[in-house]
Amino acid sequence: MSAMTQTVLLAIDTSTEFCSVALIAASDAAPASTAPRIWFRHDETGAVSSTRVLPAVRELLDEAGFTLADCNAIAFGTGPGSFTGLRTATGVAQGLAFGRGLPVVPIGTLAACAEHARLNALAAGAPAPTRVLAALDARMDEVYWADYAWDEAAGDWRTLQPAALDAPGLLAAPAEPFTLAGNAAAAFGERLPLAALAAHVDGAALPHAVPVAQLALRAFRAGRVVPADQAAPEYVRNKVAQTTAERLAERAARESGR
Repeated sequence: MSAMTQTVLLAIDTSTEFCSVALIAASDAAPASTAPRIWFRHDETGAVSSTRVLPAVRELLDEAGFTLADCNAIAFGTGPGSFTGLRTATGVAQGLAFGRGLPVVPIGTLAACAEHARLNALAAGAPAPTRVLAALDARMDEVYWADYAWDEAAGDWRTLQPAALDAPGLLAAPAEPFTLAGNAAAAFGERLPLAALAAHVDGAALPHAVPVAQLALRAFRAGRVVPADQAAPEYVRNKVAQTTAERLAERAARESGR
């Protein structure tokens, strides 16, 4: 199939300790229900994902039989997440897009968690969740979170609560059955009361380039793209590091909760 009859996107996420890269190809003539072809790499690299991203991109392009010239856009996980990782994904996406004059598709990592929960449910043969609260351990005794509802008519997620940063006990539970996606439940246990209210907890629904690619395909087709020079991380938290006093206070809080 010629690249002229399909949409090809490259997606990058380095918001966690994983270097995650995916390539998605979807026929422009096929029904919306037709699954796109996807190739990916998801490697645990720690803080050195920058050394793995471009080799992973080359591997996927070779495996799929594409070149960067076949891509319509570059998608990347904007955050929240690791500050260094977010800068890596943004910089690589910008560099690849500038080189080919391509637009970029910014995708929030919490939205990727919601989409990951949907993909996990479908893969397991279960009904896809229609309400997902995504919550990730933000360190410093806080949680990154956002609330999403599935819009059946649009075939995409609708954001009810944009990405926010709060203490684990302050997250607001939806008034309807919901899936809790992300690692916050495992990280905070009983200190995250919201987890006990969830109809389902999907701790495996984490930032990953495959859900980023799926979201980016919908966004690209809807025209939600930006020029490469406008690509930017979404930090949510402005403060990067704790003071010594804050670290001691956090340690005391964790020990008192045992």
